[in-house]
Amino acid sequence: MLTWLAAQVIAFTIFGATFEILQYSFIKAFFLSIDIILIIWGAMFLYQATKNAGTIQIIGNFLSELTDNKAFVGIFLGWLFPSFLQGMGGFGVPVAVSAPLLVSAGFTPTLAVVITSIGHGWGVTFGSMGSSFRTMMGVTGLSVEFLAPQAAILLGLSSLFCGIFVTYLSGGKNNFVKSIPLVLLLFAILFSGQYILATNDLWVIAVTLPALISLGVSFLFVRFFSSYSRNYLLNLSNAKKREVLTAILPYLILVVLIVIFNFFSPLKEFFKPYTISVNFPELSTKFGFVTPAGPSKQINLFLHPGTIISISGLLSYALLRKRGYLADKKLKNIVIDSFKSSRNTSIAIFSLVGTAVVMNHAQMTNLLAEGISNILNPVIYPVISPFIGALGAFITGSNNNSNVLFGMLQMQTAIFMDLPVALILAGQTAGGALGSIMAPAKVILGCSTVGLAGKEGQVISKLVVYTTSIILIIGLATFLILRLG
Repeated sequence: MLTWLAAQVIAFTIFGATFEILQYSFIKAFFLSIDIILIIWGAMFLYQATKNAGTIQIIGNFLSELTDNKAFVGIFLGWLFPSFLQGMGGFGVPVAVSAPLLVSAGFTPTLAVVITSIGHGWGVTFGSMGSSFRTMMGVTGLSVEFLAPQAAILLGLSSLFCGIFVTYLSGGKNNFVKSIPLVLLLFAILFSGQYILATNDLWVIAVTLPALISLGVSFLFVRFFSSYSRNYLLNLSNAKKREVLTAILPYLILVVLIVIFNFFSPLKEFFKPYTISVNFPELSTKFGFVTPAGPSKQINLFLHPGTIISISGLLSYALLRKRGYLADKKLKNIVIDSFKSSRNTSIAIFSLVGTAVVMNHAQMTNLLAEGISNILNPVIYPVISPFIGALGAFITGSNNNSNVLFGMLQMQTAIFMDLPVALILAGQTAGGALGSIMAPAKVILGCSTVGLAGKEGQVISKLVVYTTSIILIIGLATFLILRLG
């Protein structure tokens, strides 16, 4: 909040912002923030319902027992399962849940945190039910059709290198070579699945569904190519099988609801009139910088992704309670837990969005972008853009916050340098996604779950090496796409 207040003071005293600009900036920031926060609240409610039911632990335990090959265990619990959790909720959950499972499977605590941190990095932008991507759309005012294709390509590419590092760190050189066919198959699923969903207005599940499918494909792979896994499954009781299927049901409900709300035209047409929006007048600073008149972010509470996720959470709660998994947990308590878990994140989002909006209206972002364009060479900027996103995520703790702070800056810089805006913003959010896994706040949370409190520096030093390598690859890929395009 102090950053937001400081931005208002600077905008008013130095950049000529009027009281009218500050007032309308507050209203605009409120609409942009609510649009994102609704998704976070819904995602956290679904997560709390499944967490309290113990279904996440059921899935994790099943995957850890399925194979004795450490490379495959790493793929399951260090890459795919954390990616699935990131798609569903994020906010530090993937590492906090998956790292202890890897420790129980025989991995050292440091390696467990490093592996799970790297494994889910590719899925941060379209994860958390797409909240970071929603932020990018909100602060830049650009559409999903414009932003999604390039972002999905760079993030899909990063999934390959996240998987490669996880597999190598988990199984060593020999098991890594044996695992390459599976890694490449999973990369194809994650890449194509994310791209297809993100570019067809299903970006909310662009990580969750491909990760879930990849888990199923990996299960079939070890089922047919591992005698250990075959024996384990043959000896699996019917009760255990039913338990695992029940644990998966909440996420299948989510996928079905999202498809229905997005593709069932009568439902969309029925709720379409219930849209909230505010028209803003033209605003001008004392120095003549003009923000054109225009509408605020449109919010339809009935068709909003956050509402759909919340409905899936309610249905999942009812189903799990009926089957005895939530017999001693009231809905009220889960709602309270969800509010407590998302409260600080919601406050941070509002203050950062408020900061970004004030800076945009007071010409501060525009001047920063112009300065960067005069200093840096447009030829190398595509390589640098992911590192800017990563820096923002490392400092603020999340890709979401990095997109708020630097999304508009990167867009303005791309315009000044005459570079493709969609590609530069794709580099921003891909870098932010990867940079977020090194954020001290997330590392501290992960370390606390495996008994590494006070030793976070060991984990961060390892993460910096692997993560920076992937960010550099993404930067070079951004450069090549620009050159070849």
